[in-house]
Amino acid sequence: MDDGDAVFPEQDDSVHAFSGHKGPVYSVACSPTDKGLVATGGGDDVTFIWRVGDAESHKQLQGHTDSIAALGFSHDGQLLASGGLDGIVNVWDSSTGALKQKLEGPGEAIEWVKWHPRGHLVLAGSEDVTAWLWNADTAACMAVLSGHSGAVTCGDFTPDGKTICTGSEDGSFRVWNPKTGESNRVVQGHPFHTEGLTCLAISNDSSIAITGSTDHNACLVNIQTGKVHATLAEHSKSLECVGFSSGLQLAASGAMDGKLIVWDLQTLQSRLTCEHEDGVVKLLWSPASQLVFTGCLDGKVRAWDGRTGNCERVFEGHGDSILDLAISRDGNMIISGSDDNTARVFEM
Repeated sequence: MDDGDAVFPEQDDSVHAFSGHKGPVYSVACSPTDKGLVATGGGDDVTFIWRVGDAESHKQLQGHTDSIAALGFSHDGQLLASGGLDGIVNVWDSSTGALKQKLEGPGEAIEWVKWHPRGHLVLAGSEDVTAWLWNADTAACMAVLSGHSGAVTCGDFTPDGKTICTGSEDGSFRVWNPKTGESNRVVQGHPFHTEGLTCLAISNDSSIAITGSTDHNACLVNIQTGKVHATLAEHSKSLECVGFSSGLQLAASGAMDGKLIVWDLQTLQSRLTCEHEDGVVKLLWSPASQLVFTGCLDGKVRAWDGRTGNCERVFEGHGDSILDLAISRDGNMIISGSDDNTARVFEM
């Protein structure tokens, strides 16, 4: 959008605003090793690396010919991967901003990018129904994961790094061996989703995935067996985001119905529902507390207590919808990207 259309609220709770983009800020990432270092990618085809609290120092990374759909820092913070609607994944040196690798292969837009939890391996899903695995140091393609019949809308490594999980518009969830590129398990059809998957998350112990779909439901799947543990059916519109809490036996889902629902993983029942004024497009559990943060189409970021359902904070400052959220490793800083062409930093 033209940010001339954005209506910024009088109240601005952000401690820092980055306004270098000339289009919507579609993707945000925080360095896992340098608390103040942030990357943002936009509809202007540009990625910026910048530092919270320093309005002057930023690096502009140019190497895409279409919008930046996804960003991610490697586990050691040394590299930044950007995935574009041009079908390319670029790998950048996060300290200098230099382009290290141009990873090519997918025939259509990149939907998401993830790093291996311990190595320089990059995984990306594409609209062309495949996912690709590369060595980011050499640009060598390690595997092409083919088997889905629709866009690969979501995916990730398990936290133990041994397995890859992907979800697709074709309504299926696949589990892959990253060493062979073979699909070990396919979950599709009853009692799983009846429509395409939009999002997934994996538990810290690498055992369970939660998936969200346009069919209004979330599902819990055993990654080892492919068994569907539960269908969580309390939303009334498409799910946009899911996530597991780090320490609690809880998961959460956010949907276009304006609800954040927290689920008890032991009873497989909803524990609480948090109401928003518009669709919930992003959620993030704090790594350091029981808080869960939501990004909403109403332009606000909210902090909820995942155990009580209390809304602890409402952060204002954006003039249009939230498009992405990232959280610092200590959980104290939330960075949001918006359709108003800005990224903002909020502190708990």
